[in-house]
Amino acid sequence: MILITKTADLIQFCNSLKGTPFVTVDTEFMRESTYWPQLCLVQVAGPDDAAAIDALAPGIDLAPLFDLMDAQETLKVFHAARQDLEIFYHLMGHVPAPLFDTQVAAMVCGFGDQVGYENLIAKLTKARIDKSSRFTDWSRRPLSDKQIHYALSDVTHLRDAYRKLAKQLERNGRETWLESEMEVLRSPATYEGDPDQAFKRIKARNPKPRVAALLKELAAWREREAQRRDVPRNRILRDDALMEIAHHAPKNAGDLARTRGLGDRMANGPAGAEILKAVERALSIPENELPQTPKPVDLPSGIGPVSDLLKVFLKMICEETGVAQKLIANSADIDKIAAFGADADVEAMKGWRYEMFGEAAVKLRSGEMGLAIKNKKVVLLDNPNGD
Repeated sequence: MILITKTADLIQFCNSLKGTPFVTVDTEFMRESTYWPQLCLVQVAGPDDAAAIDALAPGIDLAPLFDLMDAQETLKVFHAARQDLEIFYHLMGHVPAPLFDTQVAAMVCGFGDQVGYENLIAKLTKARIDKSSRFTDWSRRPLSDKQIHYALSDVTHLRDAYRKLAKQLERNGRETWLESEMEVLRSPATYEGDPDQAFKRIKARNPKPRVAALLKELAAWREREAQRRDVPRNRILRDDALMEIAHHAPKNAGDLARTRGLGDRMANGPAGAEILKAVERALSIPENELPQTPKPVDLPSGIGPVSDLLKVFLKMICEETGVAQKLIANSADIDKIAAFGADADVEAMKGWRYEMFGEAAVKLRSGEMGLAIKNKKVVLLDNPNGD
């Protein structure tokens, strides 16, 4: 076990990994009392060596690690990478590259929807992961040998899983499929936390345009305040309180104080003043500029049986190819294909998804193909009418 607590040792370790074809990476962090994740530990493994880097060690400079994350000749392998990449994005100002996410690769290779790390490792390597330290407080020092061993196992097992997934992708010719799925993880917009988009996190059922405008302004204020103070959103104001304010549009501190869970002190303080300003901004928006709730797509009646048939076909294709259904189409996508065919604006009508499923689905919908049961299996029939 190696725990790095000094910059000189980190430089030496990162230099030893220069030019390596890949490294596996994982992080341990805390976020219970902060808006931004607090990085506590970074685990990195090359083909042969592994180390845990104490990000909280006094005086340690993580620049050598960031240089490794930028090395274009070295693939950075994560599992379920989004939270890890968010940390690196906010520390580095950009996303590490190039990237490989074993959870996404597993979906492409037939291990199901969003397979967990423990299950994937068990299926690929037969190893059993000790998760007894899963809920540890990674900010407390010193770290025990058991904690370090647990943390390092996440990247040492991951390199074996990566090797097997990479070979499987090469065998089945799906490397380009994975590449297209990595675009979201590479995009900075995934990690920026735009306050003007914060309202989308709040579950509100088809609010009226004015209420939607209020909710957008209030959520943006809360997001900026949470970022500024580095505290969780709900420490500023809970979702239900935001919803109540949006519906009642208080005009003064007295009205605002009646909001459940808010109280006189907050209503009459600086936060209350900012909330009232947000309300005022939303109320001043002209009617023709208010946000409109997207109207649901009107689907023609009677498509239910067609959708059911296409879902059977999707399941058949996914079982044959070993690709997770979620990666190709969801229920709403299937309904749109049933209604609009090739004109459906869904991912299944593009790229490799179209080649695997979409093209045949359109032909099935139009009667150019059919489904039948042979030897207790569903099969696709070309020209079912014999024309």
